[in-house]
Amino acid sequence: MIRRLATLLAATALVAASGAQAATIAIVNVRILNPGAAEIPVGTVVVRDGRIVAVGASVPTPAGAQVVDAKGGVLTPGFVAVNSMLGAVEISALGDDVDVKTPDIGAAFDVQYALNPDSNVIPVARLGGITTAVVTPRAEGGQGGAGEHDDSGADATSGAPSSENAHHLFAGQAAVIQLARGQDMLLKPKVAMVSPFGDAGARVAGGARGAEFVLLKEALEDVRAYMRNRAAYERAGYRDLSLSRADLEALIPVVQGQMPLIAVANKASDIRAVLKLARDEKLKLILSGAAEAWRVAPELAAAGVPVILNPVLDRPTSLETLGATMENAARLEAAGVMVAIEGNSAAHRAHEMRYNAGIAVANGMMPRGALAAVTLNPAKIFGVAGRVGSLEPGKDADLVIWSGDPFEPLSKPQLILVRGEAQPLRSRQLELRDRYLDLKRPMPPGYTY
Repeated sequence: MIRRLATLLAATALVAASGAQAATIAIVNVRILNPGAAEIPVGTVVVRDGRIVAVGASVPTPAGAQVVDAKGGVLTPGFVAVNSMLGAVEISALGDDVDVKTPDIGAAFDVQYALNPDSNVIPVARLGGITTAVVTPRAEGGQGGAGEHDDSGADATSGAPSSENAHHLFAGQAAVIQLARGQDMLLKPKVAMVSPFGDAGARVAGGARGAEFVLLKEALEDVRAYMRNRAAYERAGYRDLSLSRADLEALIPVVQGQMPLIAVANKASDIRAVLKLARDEKLKLILSGAAEAWRVAPELAAAGVPVILNPVLDRPTSLETLGATMENAARLEAAGVMVAIEGNSAAHRAHEMRYNAGIAVANGMMPRGALAAVTLNPAKIFGVAGRVGSLEPGKDADLVIWSGDPFEPLSKPQLILVRGEAQPLRSRQLELRDRYLDLKRPMPPGYTY
């Protein structure tokens, strides 16, 4: 194990030093786990110019390639974090997590303008195998899943009653990022619109679940009216609409069925109401939270609605999550629903997503299904499967070599590539650990008297 790790660390340094995107890299003697494909016990992956060139058991090593001998390690695609705030929050106690909360801006809020590639949270997530993340605005009434806690420790499903303005029904637009070093992190903006339902949705609508649906239908009809009468709107010759012009413009792709709506709902009755809304309004839907989704699994499968969930959350923290179960993911998978698994918080514990996938397997989900739930499924859900999520020629070389089973907590990444570039296997936490590991080591001047 020590020799294998030393070999891979040396390979990482070599790849990084040589400008990996311009290099040809051959990863050999590796066990390949690829969603949607059969396992390859011993295979080779070839990367060139930041893209995957070949994957297989009998792939020849190109002449002049930098060879990384994995010595039996496990290779997977990089994981795709969902319901994430990676790159948009730092330290909640200092109040700088407001970049993805939208108390005064509605559908027009776009998280792509709030991204920080230098965030200290990103390397921690990357060490959990995450190379891509869907950054999602947090709704005013609470956007989290069942019992989810945000990174300040507050229950994300709680919140004070919101204003009477309809734009609070929409939290804004999500974006997909890649977690490579450097400034070019945006992979795809405007991938979904977020809206809370259930208890949180009732709060933003004034306290009643039914009121939210009335306001939503009115807002969507206003968007259609605006589309039909832009000229009259421009000359102030049209009736007042419930949304600002910016929000109306932002919602056009939603009413056209081009941008999906992430509906945050947990109770089975709320989920059924959201499904009916989507049918009536012809919306493309993604369900998030979904504590009781297993009770609605046949309807979700028939409607082709994917589900984002945390399989660990089985405590009934409110009346709308009484049916929460750790078998949620397995039951949805068995019904034919596409599932994506999230971490235990939107940023600081996003790296625990792989543990959650392992727990889903322990509670009945198929291992291949769990791997897809943290790789290919979220890539498909958010429209980036042509770039990331699986190991296929032409896709970005976002991949991880693990010391063992990636869902086993003791396994560690030994090589991480994002777009073919080797990433540091370090984080601020590790640096601080090492700095103060030796108590006999002289402290910095600020720690002495």
